[in-house]
Amino acid sequence: MEKNPPKTRTITQSFKNTRTQEYLPVGTKLEGRYLVEDVLGRGGMGAVYTARDLRFTVKKIVAVKEMINQATDEKKSARIIKNFEREANILATVNHPAIPTIYDYFTLGSRSYLVMEYIKGKNLEAFLKSQKGFVPERQVITWAIELCDLLQYLHTREPEPIIFRDLKPANILIAENGKITLVDFGIAKTFEAGEKGTMIGTEGYSPPEQYRGKASPLVDIYALGATLHHILTKRDPRTAPPFTFNERPIRQINPKVSPELEAIVNSALQYNAEDRFRSAKAMKEALISAARKTGMLPNTTLNQQTGDYLNSSHEPLWIFKCEDEVRGAPLYHEGMIYIGAYDHNMYALDASTGDFKWKYAADGGIASKPAIYDNNLYFGSVDQRVYAISTRSGQNVWTRSTDGPIYSSPCVAENHIFIGSDDEHLYVLNTVTGRQAWKVHAGSKIRSSPLVVADKVYFGTESGEIYCVDFSGKTQWYMTAKRAVTASPHFSNGVIYIPALDSVLYAIDANTGWVIWRFRMGKGSISTPTTNTKHIFVGSTDENMYCINIKSSNKEWSYAVGNQVNGSPIFYKDAIYFGGVDGKVYCLEARNGHLRWEYATNGPITGTPTIKDDVVYIGSTDHHVYALPV
Repeated sequence: MEKNPPKTRTITQSFKNTRTQEYLPVGTKLEGRYLVEDVLGRGGMGAVYTARDLRFTVKKIVAVKEMINQATDEKKSARIIKNFEREANILATVNHPAIPTIYDYFTLGSRSYLVMEYIKGKNLEAFLKSQKGFVPERQVITWAIELCDLLQYLHTREPEPIIFRDLKPANILIAENGKITLVDFGIAKTFEAGEKGTMIGTEGYSPPEQYRGKASPLVDIYALGATLHHILTKRDPRTAPPFTFNERPIRQINPKVSPELEAIVNSALQYNAEDRFRSAKAMKEALISAARKTGMLPNTTLNQQTGDYLNSSHEPLWIFKCEDEVRGAPLYHEGMIYIGAYDHNMYALDASTGDFKWKYAADGGIASKPAIYDNNLYFGSVDQRVYAISTRSGQNVWTRSTDGPIYSSPCVAENHIFIGSDDEHLYVLNTVTGRQAWKVHAGSKIRSSPLVVADKVYFGTESGEIYCVDFSGKTQWYMTAKRAVTASPHFSNGVIYIPALDSVLYAIDANTGWVIWRFRMGKGSISTPTTNTKHIFVGSTDENMYCINIKSSNKEWSYAVGNQVNGSPIFYKDAIYFGGVDGKVYCLEARNGHLRWEYATNGPITGTPTIKDDVVYIGSTDHHVYALPV
């Protein structure tokens, strides 16, 4: 026991009703749940704190933004509360990796609180002050492109676009992983054409029409230009008369800036709104074009559909055509690729050339990834059978029947095959003979692929159970999600990670079945997670690939694609590789979720890639298997 445990203080009624500017002391407990640990920043109307969310057994840190309503006038007080509630409502309805996730909102007397994702880093204004020289142009362009992406998202949001109205370095947070996050949506508002209001914003960054109470998406374009001017010159526009950027030419102050980038910033800063870029997307395209011309983004092309800049030389090493859809994942073994298709065949291909070696025909489609052991290849089929095939000859060694289609992929351990079936059983079969050692009746279809760790077997069911059984088939523990668990479990450092169709990714103690934390996605997931040392990556039917901090369960980033992500990601050499139902193979930087490259096939991708020796192998429902360089 600690000799001097920290004192905690729960907000009392008398404290709730006070309008004093007194800031919350460390140890204050809000709503019986959020324990204040530090003060991040202070202002005239409140502060921002870090706090621990006591609902979680692991240490989950959140940011708590406080607003102290000191207005004595009733109308002014109501307007302040309304503005604060507007920020909460806007944050609750947006979903973008550069916008912090909101967790909670509540009011205690004259104080209102927003609880949101805590992002460790410093704002761009503080960063500029700490820099001795100018920020390199390549970095500025990278930030500018990210901000254009974010503004385009806000300006085209359905059903109502959002205008931020206060873009400036102080509201741009640079996280430790280099990711940009936009904070302080206090004066952001939904856009209505022709609407007028009071002047609101920050002098120096706001365009002329904003001073007249007019706000359209083009005010954010101007503010982005002002922000870029500030970054490139380190001259704060608040210290100069408004609209005088032409009196401080960028290249006169910082000769290292290219004429192309200077021209883009000047276009964004035009006095008349109609003379600026017509959209954030148009400004982004200009930035990419200038960056390519100056060599800042070499070997890239612009994807006209998504607006992403891509590696232009990314072409397959080889492509192999099957007779029907490829829904499962390939297996690499000793220079060979083994992959099943819905033409009923298991194919063996040369991994270097894609040359056909042999195929074995089952009586139904093959959706599972094969496993290999002692020169035998094992897989299940929708024809309700488990097969053992010789890798040398492609001939059948044995076949075992079940009473339901098999979508589960086999796992080999201790000379046995572990595999689930739609007949509600987990089967354990001898690798040599196919003879059943034992089986478990789970009470529901098993499409989750089992995972064996030491002497335990983990798997999910279509009724939402997650099981842990021992090698005798005896249940050690189970827990129940609210919807089906089709994904397969992933094990790392004593924890089982598995998502469900209830939109939750579960982190479960592998020994006890105790849920350590839950991470909620926009929709359900059938994607098997993968991890590196600090993060877990998982796809979702909400069209995002997520990166989540293993310890805190906070979202580090998410990357939106054009459709569901049903396949599972692979972590390889600091990058994440996966396929999407939009038919594309993606490579993202694991650190920040930035797109390195994408490759479009002609059909949805539902399987998981395999990577070996810097080559990505993946199948598509367009009937083809692809080998792509990493």
